[in-house]
Amino acid sequence: MTRAEDLGPVLLVAALESWRDLPLWPFAVAALTALYLHTRHRLARARAEQEERERDLRAERARTEERTRLASELHDVVTYRLNLMVLHAGALRMAAKDTQVRDASEELRTTGRQALAEMRDLISVLRSGRTTRIPDVLPDRLSSLVADSGLEITLVEHGNTDIISPAVRRTMYRVVQESLTNVHKHAPGAQTEITVHCGPNVVRAVIRNTAPPSAPDTRPAPGTGLLGLRGRVEVVGGTLTAGPTDDGGFEVNATLPASVPT
Repeated sequence: MTRAEDLGPVLLVAALESWRDLPLWPFAVAALTALYLHTRHRLARARAEQEERERDLRAERARTEERTRLASELHDVVTYRLNLMVLHAGALRMAAKDTQVRDASEELRTTGRQALAEMRDLISVLRSGRTTRIPDVLPDRLSSLVADSGLEITLVEHGNTDIISPAVRRTMYRVVQESLTNVHKHAPGAQTEITVHCGPNVVRAVIRNTAPPSAPDTRPAPGTGLLGLRGRVEVVGGTLTAGPTDDGGFEVNATLPASVPT
């Protein structure tokens, strides 16, 4: 099939032959030449835009196929092994006679269940084909965490969380998540207050709960979750302290830099 731009020179020559005897033919030549060049440029640009759209579609198809493959691999391999870990931790807790072993196995089971939930969220995002990331807006994530905790919690936030780098947001979220897990386990029914302050250079979170209405059945052993959390906070250049308060409650205090390289 003959393309439109290939017909341009033929039409131009035909027009010039018919207008050669006219007194204004030089102006006609200039006008037709300009029209031809403009049309050729427009068609070339349209073809380039079409090729770019086709490249984008091919790239998106490739990304979709890779997301689907990755989601299947995560579901078939990683999720399966996490499930096994949770089941084995639960069995160990039931069979163990030592209190510290039971507490550690329960900590492992809880952490595994949290990892499973996060893995399922990730798989859902991969399979849905959304190009956006898992929500990383700290206020929204903390509000959801508080709403889902089943605890009596007051959440107080100060400052602009948009200035916090992603690594710090994720770490701060884990601090609050682990602290609420401990409240749920060791102080059910206690009133809890979460205060997050975002300054230009430093981010601080304080999670404080009152004494539980009734004493727990067993005295909790030092949580391996808090030990791991302290290590995670230190990785991004922060500090974490945790301990009992004078009124019988418990307080976790985390201070992190507002921005770290990612």
